[in-house]
Amino acid sequence: MNRFEAMALFVRVAELGSFSAAATQLGVARSVVTRQVAALEQHLGGRLMERSTRRLSLTSVGQAYLEKCRMILELVDEAESGVMAGQRMPSGPLRLSLPLSFGLARLAPLLARFAREYPQIRLAMDFTDQQQDLIGEGIDLSVRITARPEPGAIVRRLGNCRLLTVASPGYLAERGCPQHPDGLAGHECLGYSPRINNRPWIFLVDGQPRAFELPFRLQANNGEALAMAALQGLGITVQPDFLVARWLESGQLQCILDAYAPPELGIYAVLPGNRYMPYRVRVLIEFLAGQLAAGQTPF
Repeated sequence: MNRFEAMALFVRVAELGSFSAAATQLGVARSVVTRQVAALEQHLGGRLMERSTRRLSLTSVGQAYLEKCRMILELVDEAESGVMAGQRMPSGPLRLSLPLSFGLARLAPLLARFAREYPQIRLAMDFTDQQQDLIGEGIDLSVRITARPEPGAIVRRLGNCRLLTVASPGYLAERGCPQHPDGLAGHECLGYSPRINNRPWIFLVDGQPRAFELPFRLQANNGEALAMAALQGLGITVQPDFLVARWLESGQLQCILDAYAPPELGIYAVLPGNRYMPYRVRVLIEFLAGQLAAGQTPF
């Protein structure tokens, strides 16, 4: 292993705080990792890490070396990317965390196209709506849809997502169509909520966001399940445009309360904190930003 590779391995161990975790992510034996870090320390003539049975921590020398290593790795990758952009394809593994419904409906086809265009990049996709420890789980890029990213998160906005209020024509014919969000109190509401407590629905009233606390007849932590319930005439639901577009086109669902549409959500690429961005990650971000901006749902 050359010195550059040893630096990258040291950074991975420092970020994960564990030789075992780094070995698992890299697919090598723990002894290989410990031996390489020990060799690096011997070369530098000082201890980079303090080991104990319970934890691993950086020495003051190790902390300073970590910051320099990150800068060096980023500069090398940036230098190589300028050459690769004109001469050869980016390569290497990319592990992605993708939201379940949006990932399957919109991202999976785009990533298949990306894989064809960049055959030397190896994609590993994890579809989940759960928050994940990007560094701890070795994730290079997470895509999330939210009104507001977590404070301090390293993000790149890829596009926008509209929220639409929908119900089946049969339900509206039977129960009537509300003309204002206040009227939802008299209807069956199907709400997205990852926890047991109801989330309020937010609508723009007189140009300002206003929360409406509504009892949900049915709630779930998956929008597709709620859209299916709305298709069966069980009530009104608020769902992202990408999820209900096909049913709006077919007339199986109808959009209501357009004048009070909820604020748009952002589609974000979220990056692990304190880690340099490999060229292949940059290429993927630019690809997704271009594709999502060009293919916004027209509803």
